[in-house]
Amino acid sequence: METQFLHTFITIVDQGSMAAAARVLNITPAAVAQQIRTLEREIGATLIARVGRTVSVTEEGSRILQRSRDLLRHVADLRSVANENAVSGELRLGACPTALAGLLPDVLARMVETFPQINVFIKPGYSAELYRAVEAGDLDAAMVLQAPFALPKTCEWLLLREEPLIVLAPRSMAERDPHELLATQPLIRYDRNQWGGRQADEYLRTHGIVPRERFELNALNAIAVMVDRGLGVSLVPDWAHPWPEGVQLARIPLPAPTVPRRIGIVWSRSSVRVRLVTVLLQESRQAMQQRQAAGRG
Repeated sequence: METQFLHTFITIVDQGSMAAAARVLNITPAAVAQQIRTLEREIGATLIARVGRTVSVTEEGSRILQRSRDLLRHVADLRSVANENAVSGELRLGACPTALAGLLPDVLARMVETFPQINVFIKPGYSAELYRAVEAGDLDAAMVLQAPFALPKTCEWLLLREEPLIVLAPRSMAERDPHELLATQPLIRYDRNQWGGRQADEYLRTHGIVPRERFELNALNAIAVMVDRGLGVSLVPDWAHPWPEGVQLARIPLPAPTVPRRIGIVWSRSSVRVRLVTVLLQESRQAMQQRQAAGRG
């Protein structure tokens, strides 16, 4: 069986149409259709149901979909193991929202330039679920917030960035006392279901600040825009750029010490793609050093 045909099948399912799959695979729709017909003939079942210009996966296709994904990953692993002297293969990487926009692009730019034979599958998600995926072996590594619990012995952690809590306020309030702002201005609260939001809530409680809550949400860029529009102030981690374009904000440090939000990489020591993880760690360190030298947040 040609593994490329399995890749075509998975791409059709993910893209929702043969035309979209053809664009992703850089082949003609006719070639896509031919590969699927050949695969269906070899397997002995219809995998894709065609409805006009769209497609849906059949019950038989659903049964083999995850195993097909796993098989292609194992094939990539075979290449990595067989070619120990070459850094190549697929790295399965998770990224939390903060890292996905703020840190990961710089790291990927370095990896693509230095190690073009590495393919990276990126799974966005929240830190808690990404930790579970790394521990289960579904991901090789993840760029996440530091967990408020001990890691299992099979996992390792590398710190990349610390983000202290700050008061985010309109620029016109830059000279105001941060505690006074939190107590008197409407608060746009960072979601307490998030680890950073819980840190902010703990700070308010520790210092006896009872805020006038206006909104609560899990979207730091949206919070920045709301503060810029004069809807209130916020207590948030000083997250990495890019920030929304054009906002006029004051990032006011707190007068009392706080535990910073920490972002780093967690990885599984048992991954067969440890060489690729090592490259990720190496390039991440270099990217963070460049960011600090350039003075970016």
